Amino acid sequence: MDPIEAANGLSFRVGFTGHSGHLRVEPLSTVERSNPLKSVPDFISPPAFAEETPESIKEYIEENYLMPTLDVDEFSPEKAGKHWDFNWFDEANVPLDPSLPRSVMVPVWELPFRRQKSKSGVWEPKSVEVDVSELMVDAQDSGSLPRMAGPTKDILRGSINKRPFRPGGLDDAQSLERIVPDGASSGEWVWELLNGGSPQVTPPSFKHGVVLGDLQAFPCSWNVSKDWNSVKSLSDEKAELSVQFDDLFKKAWEEGTLADYATEGRMSESESLAPEAESSIVDKASRVGEDELPMLDEILSVEPGISTSQPDAVKNNDGQQQEVWAVRADNDGIADHFHELIPDMALDFPFELDKFQKEAIYYLEKGDSVFVSAHTSAGKTVVAEYAFALASKHCTRAVYTAPIKTISNQKYRDFFGKFDVGLLTGDVSLRPEASCLIMTTEILRSMLYRGADIIRDIEWVIFDEVHYVNDVERGVVWEEVIIMLPRHVNIILLSATVPNTMEFADWIGRTKRKKIRVTGTTERPVPLEHCLFYSGELYRVCESEKFISQGLKSARDAFKKKSSLSHGGSSGSYAGHSSNHEGVRGEKRENFSRGKQNKHSSSQHLGKHTGSGGGFQSNGSSQNNWGARRSEASVWLQLINKLSNKSLLPVVIFCFSKNRCDKSADSISGTDLTSSSEKSEIRVFCDKAFSRLKGSDRSLPQIVGVQSLLHRGIGVHHAGLLPIVKEVVEMLFCRGVIKVLFSTETFAMGVNAPARTVVFDTLRKFDGKEFRQLLPGEYTQMAGRAGRRGLDKIGTVIVMCRDEIPEESDLKLVIVGNATKLESQFRLTYIMILHLLRVEELKVEDMLKRSFAEFHAQKKLPENQQLLMRKLTQPVKSIECIKGEPAIEEYYDMHLEAEKRHTQIYETVMNSSVAQSHLIPGRVVVVKSQSAQDHLLGAIVRAVSGKKQYIVLLLKPNSPSATQGSPSSKSIGGDKAVNFAPGSFLLPKSKRTFDDEYCSVSTSRKGSGSIKITLPHYGNAAGMAYEVREVDVKEFLCICNGKIKIDQVRLLEDCSTGAYSNTVQQLLALKSDGLKYPPALDPVKDLKLRDLEHVEIYRRWNSLMQDMAKNKCHGCIKLEEHMKLAKEIKGHKEEVNALKFQMSDEALQQMPEFQGRIDVLREIGCIDADLVVQIKGRVACEMNSGEELICTECLFENQLDDLEPEEAVALMSAFVFQQRKTSEPSLTPKLSHAKQRLYETAIRLGELQAECNLQINPEEYARENLKFGLLEVVYEWAKGTPFADICELTDVPEGLIVRTIVRLDETCREFKNAASIMGNSALYKKMESASNAIKRDIVFAASLYITGV
Repeated sequence: MDPIEAANGLSFRVGFTGHSGHLRVEPLSTVERSNPLKSVPDFISPPAFAEETPESIKEYIEENYLMPTLDVDEFSPEKAGKHWDFNWFDEANVPLDPSLPRSVMVPVWELPFRRQKSKSGVWEPKSVEVDVSELMVDAQDSGSLPRMAGPTKDILRGSINKRPFRPGGLDDAQSLERIVPDGASSGEWVWELLNGGSPQVTPPSFKHGVVLGDLQAFPCSWNVSKDWNSVKSLSDEKAELSVQFDDLFKKAWEEGTLADYATEGRMSESESLAPEAESSIVDKASRVGEDELPMLDEILSVEPGISTSQPDAVKNNDGQQQEVWAVRADNDGIADHFHELIPDMALDFPFELDKFQKEAIYYLEKGDSVFVSAHTSAGKTVVAEYAFALASKHCTRAVYTAPIKTISNQKYRDFFGKFDVGLLTGDVSLRPEASCLIMTTEILRSMLYRGADIIRDIEWVIFDEVHYVNDVERGVVWEEVIIMLPRHVNIILLSATVPNTMEFADWIGRTKRKKIRVTGTTERPVPLEHCLFYSGELYRVCESEKFISQGLKSARDAFKKKSSLSHGGSSGSYAGHSSNHEGVRGEKRENFSRGKQNKHSSSQHLGKHTGSGGGFQSNGSSQNNWGARRSEASVWLQLINKLSNKSLLPVVIFCFSKNRCDKSADSISGTDLTSSSEKSEIRVFCDKAFSRLKGSDRSLPQIVGVQSLLHRGIGVHHAGLLPIVKEVVEMLFCRGVIKVLFSTETFAMGVNAPARTVVFDTLRKFDGKEFRQLLPGEYTQMAGRAGRRGLDKIGTVIVMCRDEIPEESDLKLVIVGNATKLESQFRLTYIMILHLLRVEELKVEDMLKRSFAEFHAQKKLPENQQLLMRKLTQPVKSIECIKGEPAIEEYYDMHLEAEKRHTQIYETVMNSSVAQSHLIPGRVVVVKSQSAQDHLLGAIVRAVSGKKQYIVLLLKPNSPSATQGSPSSKSIGGDKAVNFAPGSFLLPKSKRTFDDEYCSVSTSRKGSGSIKITLPHYGNAAGMAYEVREVDVKEFLCICNGKIKIDQVRLLEDCSTGAYSNTVQQLLALKSDGLKYPPALDPVKDLKLRDLEHVEIYRRWNSLMQDMAKNKCHGCIKLEEHMKLAKEIKGHKEEVNALKFQMSDEALQQMPEFQGRIDVLREIGCIDADLVVQIKGRVACEMNSGEELICTECLFENQLDDLEPEEAVALMSAFVFQQRKTSEPSLTPKLSHAKQRLYETAIRLGELQAECNLQINPEEYARENLKFGLLEVVYEWAKGTPFADICELTDVPEGLIVRTIVRLDETCREFKNAASIMGNSALYKKMESASNAIKRDIVFAASLYITGV
């Protein structure tokens, strides 16, 4: 204990002694005193209680009454370790601080001439409510504001009530553009204050503000000078201008540039540098708009924002800097000095790493994102393992995503023991607290949308099999996840070799605003040789990526030799059928031939219980069937014997049909490829694996049939197998005891199990829509399974040839052709739209812009911005009209529209027989002018035979050139002697009428039909110039309803001036009522048009012709010149508008579809008119396994309320079942009614989407999203029927039945969550009962990869 000071300085201390704890007083050395007389201590006992002071009283009160204490009874030592059933934090009444406002009032800037001043003469700005997220720059954590962690139950999966974390790369999103009000950021208010304007002293929503007194205008002048000594902040080559800040705003306002750029939008500083700033001494009054604008742009357009690290840059063809986000990691120094660069590795490998592995690990240590592209089995998983090790070292998390559940399970087994690993799939959740999590990509997407707090801890996300982004159905998931990942998460992409790796990496880097290091190798760890197998022999056609034509020639020679022998002996061979014939026919029969079988048959044949259908049918007879099977068996036996003799086993034979796999395995039932020890190993393994099943499930025909094949070293692997059977086959193949494996292509994608040899049964496949040739990428993926690293020096790939040899071009394309490019499969879904609409900061448009499909358009955005600024700063030419205000732009617009309408009219009207019948001599027409002035009114004189041309007399505008250029030109007014036709006489002018100004007393004589005048013929008559020439029917602008009298003989043969004068006066009379042109023929009565659209076009065109004629520009002498200027001005405006459109959201490819889907969601009530997500939309957000609209409508229409749990879960199977053609189920009346009601709901939703301009067929929409083939099976399973019995109710393979029921359990959980949101407790309990009813026996048997064998 501490020493105690006694009276007069005698020091002692009290202590304990011995085990009994006796008190002991020990004196201490006293302090020497100056007066020895007073050294004797005074033993006066201290007071019983210390003297009370204000501090002691305060301490006592705080300790006993103010400080929280635990209940002595509840927290006694006897009750240590007790768990309470309630949350102490929820029970505690903690006073909460006021929450931050979600919106604030912000003043709105208005131009001076638009301001409405108050009674006192002072302008009071209006205020608008602005979201806080638009005013905060540093709120990057989640949503608009940093948030606290949610409850423990939502840490992993998140909640529909939580906002997602802000995706990385969205720092420049539109929600962050307005940091401060427009007027403050652009300087208008500053300039106004400096110029003597009234200051804004009253904050929004306040009644009074700060009193600043009278402010005087700040004296300013415009002083610009050349400054050679200033710092070169813009460019080394650019001359600097020293400008006073206050003068700058004033001059900008006077020149009008400030308002222009405030409305046109602002650009970043790096994008607004313009070369026009290079100028010499600038004068105040000269060339302000051309020379000083770029400098103004650079200062005025700078807007405060978030600074991001800029990547390397390269120059494009124009010499401009372009950002480069994908960097090729091609540095030999990293591999040479790897151990010096990384002396302390997070994970040591027992082998020497390849160059691309070292490069990837080096950049992982630097914290960069990496894209690794390499062939199958090249060692890409090493990079994933190192990321796991780094996460463990940094105490963070790493997520490994895979496209297929099988890969997730297998990776869990591979990584278990090496790392702290957990597994998350749709139906399994193991150790979610682990630092390394393996999950499917859909699970990660759901976590991102629902704002799971576990995202905070993630440092690495590993995307395996990235080339799966090309998948039409699920490829969009990869793009969504990449876009939604927060900026603190680094990305690792593992992919097979693809030709556009850099393009894809550049998109990711540009989207996430971070560099992506690209590395990989094109070399295979085990080289491949490609052979053709025909007639028992192998012919090598490719080696070391080089095609060998000689091998193909040898195979063709053998084929020709055999064909000649077979034709000489018998004509009953299979010649004429392709080598793919059998496989194709087997695939076609796979779905529909099963329906012809008795679905209650108890056949023990393996094919029945693995989903196989009928056998190979040549002509429908059983004898030919037997012959085909025998021929097929002989081909496989030849191949297996050949491979066995050459030590090329084990082999994977890829057949593109489940039916084909089963039949091929059955055809070699007499083959035994295993030794006695291998048989014993197989038997022991199968017994252990299937021991977890109950008795009736162990004796399933499929399990019995597969075991008999496995004992002979033959395996089958496809989606029709039970999951546990597939895992047994995969594990035994990895052990090397299966020698021949017949598989579909999913084996190449989902299982990491290389073989010595790979065989292609055919090079054609059915992709769900049509039969097509294999793509090079698909062939490469499957062929990559050939060759075991460390065991084989070379891998062998064999293509089966039965009845013909493939063409050389087809073989080259598949074997050595370029792999399939990574292409965007991004598409809008309703659940994506709803998730984004409930988050105010992230818009659907932002997601669309950042998709891979819009990558190239968004990449050109900075270049388009610069181009737009250059267009806007170009001087615009003006048109000086001699008639007042210019109207040429309006006239030019009408002219363009008239030209467009005329083209349509000519195609539909002028070529019609009805219109041709009106084109007779005397018909008044309007002809297109060859110049840009007035159109010409004329009359048809004669039709030219054999051509669509007519001789027309046209009235010409009065111009000096009208009477020149024709040798046959005549002028009535100019000739002294007028030659009248014989028998003609001239009436006095006072007695002349219009019809007989020139009259002939003789009857018209019959002409010879020849044309005596030279065309074109010019002349003047009645004060008007005219022209006679041939006119093509294309030049007719209008057929008028008027007709005049035409004397063809006198006009064309006699060249009578009187006849010309008469004709001209008749035409002029038609214009006497003030119209430029006579009315056109009626489209319905005269032209007999029946199409309403054509009638509208015709009437609109005639209206345009009349409006153009009334315009003051019509017939102007400067019309042609002004039309050229108008064309140039309009072209400039169109270029500017086109650039603005390309930079806007409306230019996005899927914007029309987005608008249509928004209309659908608004119509059904998922969102309101303001795009706010309603409760119906929140329910739709829970629907991930089925079509969200149909599921939501099913719930809100209470279609499950009157059903029992077994019936409800059976009806829900229609959402997740995928096979199209099945046998018709036998349903109860109640289920049949529920099925019909659900189908009608789907039809109604399909019709609604079609009405909203979505490309959807209601019938096809219902069939694609609702498949009722397993209603009876699921109903019986939920009632407790054994699995063997329900398999007899349908022709659907057992594997698909299990897969559907497993997914159905996930659907039950989603419906249960939806019931919680709706507040429907009865539905919640029903879904819980339904989930419990289906979770039993073999369907939910644990994976062997997870539990082990």
